[in-house]
Amino acid sequence: MWLRRRVFAPALLALACASVLSIGVDDRRVSRGPLPSRLTDQQFWRLSVELSEPNGFFRSENLVSNEHTYQYVIPSLERSVRPSGVYLGVAPDQNFTYIVATRPKIAFIVDVRRGNLLQHLMYKALFELSADRVDFVSKLVSRPRPAGLAANATVDAIFTALAEIRLDREPAVELYRHNLQTIKDQLLKKRGLPLSPADLQQLESIYYAFFYEGPAIRYSTSTYGTSRNNSSFPTYEEMLRQTDWDGQARSYLANEERFAYIKQLQARNLIVPVVGNFAGPKALRAVGQYIREHGETVSVFYVSNVEQYLFQDGIWPEFARNVATLPLDESSVFIRSVSSRFGYSGPYQWEDGRASALDPIKGLLRDFEAGRIQSYYHVNVRSR
Repeated sequence: MWLRRRVFAPALLALACASVLSIGVDDRRVSRGPLPSRLTDQQFWRLSVELSEPNGFFRSENLVSNEHTYQYVIPSLERSVRPSGVYLGVAPDQNFTYIVATRPKIAFIVDVRRGNLLQHLMYKALFELSADRVDFVSKLVSRPRPAGLAANATVDAIFTALAEIRLDREPAVELYRHNLQTIKDQLLKKRGLPLSPADLQQLESIYYAFFYEGPAIRYSTSTYGTSRNNSSFPTYEEMLRQTDWDGQARSYLANEERFAYIKQLQARNLIVPVVGNFAGPKALRAVGQYIREHGETVSVFYVSNVEQYLFQDGIWPEFARNVATLPLDESSVFIRSVSSRFGYSGPYQWEDGRASALDPIKGLLRDFEAGRIQSYYHVNVRSR
C-alpha cells in the first residue's frame, strides 16, 4: 500500500541571541588558524548547531528551485569570483551547481526553515551513498538504476533512461523504504548525527515527496508531495537539464567530475547547513565570525529572491547590517533571482521576466550606507 503523506507546519520564528563557538581541529577550543580541510562528524554537527537560530517560517516548502535561468550567471561567476573562498547560499540543491562553479573551501547553506537543513542532510547521505550520477538520481527518486548508461552519459540521457523504467507499486514502495532506511543509517549510525524523532519524521516526508512525484517534482506552493504545484515552475528534471545561455550544461549533474566535486565536499563535511533568518540576530553574523576567525573571505552569497520577502516584512535593513559584518572583498558577489516586474532590465530574462543576476556585495553596502537602497526595486535595478 502507498505510504501516507505527512504535513508539517514550521514553528514561528523565535529569534534568540547566543554565543558562537568557532570549531577547529579541537572541539573544545576556539581555532584561529586556517580552515580545516575536513570536519569530523562531531565538529560538523556542533558547528551547524552553534551557528543556527531556532526554526522559522516561510510561505512555501520549496524542495526544488523555480529559477529557470540559474545557470546563466555561471560564466560570469567563473570569470570574476576568486576560487577557494567561502560560499554562502540558501534553499535546496541549486547551491551545488554554484559551488561547483566557484570551488570554495567550505560552504554554508543558511535557510530559515529547519526542513531545508534536513533536506541538505538527505542530499549529504545520498551523495555519500552513490557511486555516480546515475546512482544518485536513482536513489533520490527511488527508481531502479537504468542499465547500460556510460560514465560520460549526458544528464538528458540519464533522465530519459529513468523515464523509460516501468514502476510496479509494491516493488517501488519496497525500494523507497529500503533507501529511506539506508539514508537514516548513513546519518545516524555512520555519521552519528543526533537527529530527533521529529527531524527523522520530517526528513521522511521530504524524501517521500521525491519518491511520490519522481523527477517531475516542482517547487511547491503548498505542502510536500501535493499536486498544487505551479506548472510554470520547472521540475527537478528540467532544472538539471537546463544550460547556460550558450547551451552548455553546467549543473552539478552535468558530468561525473562535477558530481565528484560535491561528493568529496560532502564526504569531508564541508557543506554545512544552518538554520537562520537572513535578518535575524545570530546566524549570518555567526557564520561571518567563523569565517573571519579562520582568515577567509566570503566569495559568493546566493540569496535567490529572499530580499523580496525581507522588504515585504520591513526587515531588509537588518539583513544589510548582517551582511556588513561578513568578511568581504571587492570581488564578493551576490547571486539573485530578480524580475522585470521590480525594475530589472538586464539580459537573459526568462519569458516571465525573471532572471538570475549578480551584484557586487560591497557596492550594495556602500549604497545602503548612503541611503540609496529603499525598496526591492533598488536591488533589482542594480543587478546584472
